[in-house]
Amino acid sequence: MELDIETNRKTTNYSKIILFKRIMWSVASMFFRYSPRTAFAYRIYILRMFGAKIGKQVHVYSTARIAFPWNLEVDDWSALGENTLIYSVGKIVIGKKVTISQNAHLCAATHDFTNISLPIVTQQITIHDQVWVAADAFIAPGIIIGEGAIIGARSAVFKNVEPWAIVGGNPAKFIKKRIIKN
Repeated sequence: MELDIETNRKTTNYSKIILFKRIMWSVASMFFRYSPRTAFAYRIYILRMFGAKIGKQVHVYSTARIAFPWNLEVDDWSALGENTLIYSVGKIVIGKKVTISQNAHLCAATHDFTNISLPIVTQQITIHDQVWVAADAFIAPGIIIGEGAIIGARSAVFKNVEPWAIVGGNPAKFIKKRIIKN
């Protein structure tokens, strides 16, 4: 048995409306990408024009790459750092006061490897309030990150993370509980 890559490539995964939106976003994303570093309000405006739901005081850096902004929700006081990859083919929901650090990758789609033609499968990623996803971390499709959790640098998360847990490694494993000091 062999994979049917030809069928996969011929499959239309998106409606004509989505294809049109993708073309328009590819043009608009140039204005997004080449905006001044501190032009957060301008970039938020562009994302909202394309259907993203963005809260107040959100910082999205110009080098963040967002695949489908209409599948992105970011709540108040959160940030998408430099060179983050937000592969929002499926929905990605980010809570309040969340930091997605530089080079982190949130991936809300995969392929059904049990099907010979490898069709695309989307699964929502949910990141609750006060989470820190550290540099170079990877969050797999369908993952839920509990409130206050920390995802260590270069971690790969393939299982849900409990609230206020600190996890690290590949695959990410529980390290300890996060305790906030006053």
